[in-house]
Amino acid sequence: MRSYQLFIDGQFTDGERGEHIETLDPYHGKPWAELARATRGDVDRAVKAAREALDNGPWSKLTATARGRIMRKIGDLITRDADRIAEIEARDNGKLLAEVRGQLNGVAECWYYYAGLADKIEGAWIPVEKPDTMAFTMREPIGVVAALTAWNSPIWFATVKCAPALAAGCTVVVKPSEFASASTLELAAIVKEAGMPDGAFNVVTGYGHDAGAALVEHPDVAMITFTGSDLTGAKIYETAAKQMKRVALELGGKSPNIVFEDADLDLAAAGVVSGIFGAAGQMCTAGSRLLVQKSIKDVFTTKLVDLARYIRMGDPMDPNTNVGPISTPPQFQKVLDYIEIARKDGARCILGGSRATGADLSAGQFVEPTIFSDVTNDMRIAQEEVFGPVLSIIEFDTEEDATRIGNDIAYGLVAGVWTQNIGRAMRMTKALKVGTVWVNTYRAYSFMMPFGGTKKSGLGRESGIEAINEYLETKSVFLSTATEGPTNPFIMR
Repeated sequence: MRSYQLFIDGQFTDGERGEHIETLDPYHGKPWAELARATRGDVDRAVKAAREALDNGPWSKLTATARGRIMRKIGDLITRDADRIAEIEARDNGKLLAEVRGQLNGVAECWYYYAGLADKIEGAWIPVEKPDTMAFTMREPIGVVAALTAWNSPIWFATVKCAPALAAGCTVVVKPSEFASASTLELAAIVKEAGMPDGAFNVVTGYGHDAGAALVEHPDVAMITFTGSDLTGAKIYETAAKQMKRVALELGGKSPNIVFEDADLDLAAAGVVSGIFGAAGQMCTAGSRLLVQKSIKDVFTTKLVDLARYIRMGDPMDPNTNVGPISTPPQFQKVLDYIEIARKDGARCILGGSRATGADLSAGQFVEPTIFSDVTNDMRIAQEEVFGPVLSIIEFDTEEDATRIGNDIAYGLVAGVWTQNIGRAMRMTKALKVGTVWVNTYRAYSFMMPFGGTKKSGLGRESGIEAINEYLETKSVFLSTATEGPTNPFIMR
């Protein structure tokens, strides 16, 4: 069994109690590695190292260009090790190897992107109305950043949080999910090899209720960036507010994928299948609510079910596999529970609806690709995030109906719109209260595009130029050039 340590102040180290957590291979149903379980004392060590690197260490003394040079090296090393890291992450969380390997190309490019932005952070000269005064702004790192990441795409989440934070001059402490920490610790080894100064990048592994809570509550942490459930995000937000810490929260979704009668139905069906069954539905962006226009509901449903029947479940390492296992035992049970809830609420299951069985599936945590019809938007299956391969079909009549149903949800992360009418596409894009709209496509991502949600889907933005602003404070400077003092020093100039 592989063993992983904490990464604190540039060194791999055991936790102070020497305790470990087993991490499960969701395909084989067996533990494959163990992680050091961090205590509050370990978290304190990591935050102190990050604070020292920020205040007095070599990281704070590097020029922005030098920081970017180290980050480019990280991108190079990720490219070199992409195949190996992809296999580790796929084994750790059950995501398809082909998808993780493709994602790692984006991970490397993301490090390059923010490496290039590191020395492009600029203030501004302000022509204020005060005579004999020069005024300008400076952009400074906010401080030590706590990055808490989820189990479904751990190395991607660590990158989109840490790369802009480091480019801004911050230092970071990453707390990955206890269900999938291995690839983040592999990233730590790469960061060290790239020449990152000690303390600038740290990783503590363990449970959310002790290591995670200790990190969120630590007085020397200036900002918390979190990806995960809205319930946990709300607790983090509440805790952070007591210390006036900045937060960036990328939370859940219950996204509408809206198909109009004038859409290319073959293209739309493929997009709907990818949007809900890709990654076994374990995506905050999953298009779990299919809104289909009444006039085409029957024909589109038939097309969709016929396509979904060909989905192949199996070993995530096999390039022929379309859908892998559910990553964690609690999530596996949650998905099965929601399927039963949908049945009890009156939804009609027209595909799947059970634990998947078979010679190569019996040891793993597999759920059949599941489609429910006759769903109304007030049902729990339509309102609550399942985070699994479960699709709800909801019909609508008009564009106004689609907008109303699409927005009638506590979340606001993404939406899909399928139409060949450019006017309708633009109207829907404006009307939907979400952070991202995909038109005639789904699951299109770029590290250059800002990503985030509205309502219970979170606060702030990741990726793109906007993300680096999350980790910067603006300082205003007034510099007097007057040669004489004021005639009355008690009156403001």
